[in-house]
Amino acid sequence: MDEPRFQILSLDGGGIKGIFSAAVLSAIEEDLNINVVDHFDLLTGTSTGGIIALGLGIGMRPREIVEFYLSKGPAIFSKMWGLRWLQHWIRRKFSQTPLKQALESCFKDKLLGDCTKRIVIPSYNVGDDDVYLFRTPHHERLRRDLKVPLWKIALATSAAPTFFPSCRHIDRLRLIDGGVWANNPSMVGVVEAYGTLGVPMNAIKVFSIGTTDALASRKTRLDWGGKLPWVTGNDAVDIIMRGQSIGVNNQTTFLLGQDNVVRWDPKVAASEFSLDGIHKADALIAKAAHYSRIHIPRFKDIFVDHIAAKYEPIKS
Repeated sequence: MDEPRFQILSLDGGGIKGIFSAAVLSAIEEDLNINVVDHFDLLTGTSTGGIIALGLGIGMRPREIVEFYLSKGPAIFSKMWGLRWLQHWIRRKFSQTPLKQALESCFKDKLLGDCTKRIVIPSYNVGDDDVYLFRTPHHERLRRDLKVPLWKIALATSAAPTFFPSCRHIDRLRLIDGGVWANNPSMVGVVEAYGTLGVPMNAIKVFSIGTTDALASRKTRLDWGGKLPWVTGNDAVDIIMRGQSIGVNNQTTFLLGQDNVVRWDPKVAASEFSLDGIHKADALIAKAAHYSRIHIPRFKDIFVDHIAAKYEPIKS
């Protein structure tokens, strides 16, 4: 017998490149005349993807989230003048204050327990050197996070090392960007569905959105290089993040089957976009428009015929 379907929306990290993810979702809504979250039973997102997932969870439409990035992005990722670029070698690149203020203005007094969808948001606890998940109360044992303000969760999952300081606003924990272990959170969503909610593997479908896949040419110096060659070109971080994402996608596809996992992550030139490149906002929106125009028919065929059952949070 066919099991009731369970659909997961997974949103990668990627800083300001989250504009691409939000713009893709907006294009889906406009082309198909739907509210995209109505077709998903669980949302999971890391870093910028976590911000988008939380916004969707309280009823924001993707177009509103695009506008949030466009209006708040320049203050969050302010330009570095003079010798400020040297600071990045010693301290965080950006102040946390503009990001904190932007998230507070977006989410106001909303709590995780106010979300109308099941949500899982990865972070990392530096103090205890352990992974950390924020989860809506969609199971009897998940009661700790329901009263945590959304802006604090968004700040914790997006506190990218070297870009922002750690988030110390939740139980004084030292929380940083969930991208250090789950930049592509597809497997986080699958494990939550299967392990926590008891959804059979053959009932799960995943729509995974990346924030563009940069095709870099790796220098031969990396074959024999020490710390300096790996760090100065940012190759170590890029390879770890890209390898992690590819591995997760391969594992998810292996477990669920090729027809049950759809990954949108267009390949781009190595220097085309960056985590803090707010000046490329228009190009990201254009990339989303072009890519979605090609792929929306397949999205419609696979995901739109499923309407998620109403989510009832467990609060008592």
